[in-house]
Amino acid sequence: MSERRQAPLKVDPEIDELISQGAHFLGLTKKDLVAEAVKDYLAARREELHRRMTEAMRVLDGSTASRVAMLAGVSPDDVERLGGIGKQVA
Repeated sequence: MSERRQAPLKVDPEIDELISQGAHFLGLTKKDLVAEAVKDYLAARREELHRRMTEAMRVLDGSTASRVAMLAGVSPDDVERLGGIGKQVA
């Protein structure tokens, strides 16, 4: 199995300072502090994540109409109400 490489994370200087200070005073590396913070943040918002992922799966049924709706930020019904996407060619 190939090992995943580390990727740099770009943050504003003010946030980097907060990360540095927090890591220092908690006795963590910046990497560990950010990892723990992201895990906690996502765990706290698990229901919202699930709801949005479920909605995206419902909307993206593989059709062109669903892709247009998702990109436009409207419902598939609104796409149809506004005239649809025209004749689809295979």
